[in-house]
Amino acid sequence: MYGTIGRMKVKPGKIGELIALMNSDDRKPDGSIVNYVYKLDNSENELMIAVVFRDKESYFKNADDPAQDEWYRKMVKLLEGPPSWDDGEIVAGGS
Repeated sequence: MYGTIGRMKVKPGKIGELIALMNSDDRKPDGSIVNYVYKLDNSENELMIAVVFRDKESYFKNADDPAQDEWYRKMVKLLEGPPSWDDGEIVAGGS
């Protein structure tokens, strides 16, 4: 499996709008397994997201999809700046 972990600072007053955007995305990219969004206890406007894909190829196919880019641009408008991303192979975890 392959995925990314992102950290983002949300503009004040925009966290509800961002969460609604994330929940309204009904696309299920090929190879997508799951994603989680965390609202951090120690920071009112900071979120972390973990996204899991079947493999690296599926992850980058989604990253290159124009629909994904359109959604990403909507998301970034709600942030104080671009999110940070750390991509990598998932080597442990699950049930």
